[in-house]
Amino acid sequence: MILRKIATFAFIFAIVGLAIGLSGCERAAKMVPDTEMPEMMDGKIPIGVVVSLTGKDAEPYGLPMQRGFELAREEINMLSDANLMFVTVDDQSSEAGAIEAVQQLVDQGVPVIIGIAISDYLEDAFPIAQEAGVVAFSSVSSAAGLSSIGDYVFRTGLAVDIMNPSGVMATHGKLGYEKVALIYDAADTYSVSSNGELKKALEASGVEILTEETLQTGDTDFTEQLTNIMNMAPDALFVSALSVEMTQVIIQAGSLGIPDTVQLIVPDLTSAEIQQAGAAAEGAIAFTGWTSLSNIPGNQDFIQKYQAKYGIEKVEPWAAQSYATLYILANAIRMAQSADSAAIRDALAQTMDFPTILGNFSFDPNGEAVYDPIVLMVKDGELQLFE
Repeated sequence: MILRKIATFAFIFAIVGLAIGLSGCERAAKMVPDTEMPEMMDGKIPIGVVVSLTGKDAEPYGLPMQRGFELAREEINMLSDANLMFVTVDDQSSEAGAIEAVQQLVDQGVPVIIGIAISDYLEDAFPIAQEAGVVAFSSVSSAAGLSSIGDYVFRTGLAVDIMNPSGVMATHGKLGYEKVALIYDAADTYSVSSNGELKKALEASGVEILTEETLQTGDTDFTEQLTNIMNMAPDALFVSALSVEMTQVIIQAGSLGIPDTVQLIVPDLTSAEIQQAGAAAEGAIAFTGWTSLSNIPGNQDFIQKYQAKYGIEKVEPWAAQSYATLYILANAIRMAQSADSAAIRDALAQTMDFPTILGNFSFDPNGEAVYDPIVLMVKDGELQLFE
């Protein structure tokens, strides 16, 4: 691949200045050197995007991700001489679709693939990119340990072995629950991983686990599991599932009166599930990596632009993480001074305290995200800081 360079100080301003909320070029100039960004021969840097545009994962995950990516791309290209180009493939909300999408993009020769929300899909699709030496950068997936697939794999979402123990420590210290129940989707990689990390953290805190109930992706009736839980009278119920099943568990728990007597704790609960679950979600606690309440530089500006562009009042965390992902990637391309996959991989691995709307962002040695987790609680139908 033949590369040529163009001077793009404005691009550096777009990445660094926007990310930390600077308002003047003169101030930005003092923070970064005047360097150049690489270009393909046709003037474009192609980035593969794999998201769910159709199927069950589209509304809760894929479409917010696409919106976050696109808003960031427009900003970067508009305020610079860069020409980031998306080559987008729909994974059709299936593992087979994700595998086919990644293979298609690898065959087209893109240096980087971003996207893929569902850990099940990532687990089987990203090894294709790893073997081909193509950077694979998920903005959402969070099952523990998946970056061990290889050194070309990176993730923006906080892995559950980072987020869940932090959430358990914060909530247990405040609420003092002594006996709990767990329910999780035994057919989903993320849910199994989330439940496993919750269990380890709870046991380390001396909390008694009364039962671990399971469900399967696609199930719709959880009466038996929830009735069993209710009969055991736990202090708290932890739910690990993807959006569709998560929402139904919350609704059905509410119909049985569980939230009235048991603290509901649901990692990755978002405003979308709260809106669907209604009163049943009131008082539920969420563990997350981003909140619209944050005044981190650039965050409120992002929210306003997102709302104006897409007409969406409740900005989704998956959109925010995807928006941050493209800025992290663009900064790595600038650092690499190359559109070569290996060079971008090395630059991503060196990312340290890069300012984003998630906070100062770093990668650990395994390509996992490092920034501060957040605990939220539903009050009057809104996610508020857990205090």
